[in-house]
Amino acid sequence: MDFLTLQNIIEAVGWLAVAFKLATLSMNSMIWLRVLVILSSICFIVYSAVFQIWPLLVIEAILACINAYRLYELIAMRRLVTHMTDESETDFSTAMAYGKRRDIRAGDVLFEKGDPVDSLYYLAEGLVEIEGQDVTVPAGNIFGEMAFFNSSAVRMATVRCVKDTVVYELNEKRFTRLQYEDPKFAMAVMRLVTKRLVANAAHAQEA
Repeated sequence: MDFLTLQNIIEAVGWLAVAFKLATLSMNSMIWLRVLVILSSICFIVYSAVFQIWPLLVIEAILACINAYRLYELIAMRRLVTHMTDESETDFSTAMAYGKRRDIRAGDVLFEKGDPVDSLYYLAEGLVEIEGQDVTVPAGNIFGEMAFFNSSAVRMATVRCVKDTVVYELNEKRFTRLQYEDPKFAMAVMRLVTKRLVANAAHAQEA
């Protein structure tokens, strides 16, 4: 293969990189967008290495690594969503690593209806009752999360401890951090919120 032919091939690789880059503008899927960006970076790396355009090679190598990691995150998230069925076991215990521990005696009120929203709670030990709804929450569950998804930003019910109780309190900042760092927890919360919204709607229709 003579030099002219090789140069033509490398130039074609450069134009292919441009085509991949332009194609990303028409992508609706984030996964395919990342794939095309990675392919574009690979082509640019080959092009810049042959013509010794070192700044371009460095930036494209960095971008390829970043986008490869983001692609891995997207695929992992999709698999998580696919495998999280209604029958799967929900584990909220990760909240203990992010929350602030509180020990509460039986009979004490954790928060009252109309209080401003400041936290959600993971119930590590004990039992709490949501007054007016005939609902109790056993250990291993979270509660108070609905307020974060309510525009009124006030508590919709009073929660009282039936037994001596240990909770881990997460304010909005800690809750947001936990969602980003543990996607499985975030998906579990979303599924729980959906279930409770459906249950509340059914309860309202029966009433």
